[in-house]
Amino acid sequence: MRRRARFRTLLPIFRNAIAVVVLVLAGLIVLSELGVQIGPLVAGAGIFGVAIGFGSQTLVKDIISGVFYMLDDAFRVGEYIQAKEYKGTVEGFSLRSVRLRHHRGPVFTVPFGELGAVENMSRDWVIDKFRISVGYNTDIEMARKLTKKVGVDLKADPELGPLFIEPLKMKGVEEFGDYGIVLSFAMTTVPGMQTYIRRKAYAQLREVFLANGITFAQPTVQVGGDDKSGGAAERQQRRLRCAHTKRARPNRSPSIQARHLAAFVAARPALR
Repeated sequence: MRRRARFRTLLPIFRNAIAVVVLVLAGLIVLSELGVQIGPLVAGAGIFGVAIGFGSQTLVKDIISGVFYMLDDAFRVGEYIQAKEYKGTVEGFSLRSVRLRHHRGPVFTVPFGELGAVENMSRDWVIDKFRISVGYNTDIEMARKLTKKVGVDLKADPELGPLFIEPLKMKGVEEFGDYGIVLSFAMTTVPGMQTYIRRKAYAQLREVFLANGITFAQPTVQVGGDDKSGGAAERQQRRLRCAHTKRARPNRSPSIQARHLAAFVAARPALR
């Protein structure tokens, strides 16, 4: 399989290079048969080639970079790679560029000289990690056992089993979040299928956790509560304040009230 993929990668380059050589040789043979002296033409072509080389350094750089990428077996047709801001599945090559198909559809034609360091995401295996937040009252050991059971079930699935290299496992508590405990999970799969397997794992983990009383963390807001003891204490304090106010209010004696009444009666004729 790998040998066939490498052959598909190198074949276009070899085909183009051989085609150029054959065309040049055929042209020289035809000119020689027509009686044209090809010696001066070859010498002139050499000088012309040097001039072209100085004038097209970028082109030469792209071609030489492509040769070394192929010798290093950095990527093959059908593999998903990322280089700088370019990423996609390798669809084909030319002498100076590689054609990448982005997972959303666009096609990038990137000169080999601009690739730089290449990240190949389609070789051997992939370790996929993800996190799930659960409530603070979660039994961590139970969650670990349930995760192991889900991993065994996924690996036993006839469709998903061949895609696993290492089954799903819970690594442990990653951190204490704002609303719950963050658990870390990991699994090793074949390249390119980790997203599909992760979605299946999400669905099964949700069902198993909810069935066993493990709740997922979510934001909560406490609006109010019935604090009976607090209300009783507040009422008691209010009664004490009222009693203190009544005691602090001055009491008028009967004699003082009588004098005020006599002064009021005496002042009535004057008011008239």
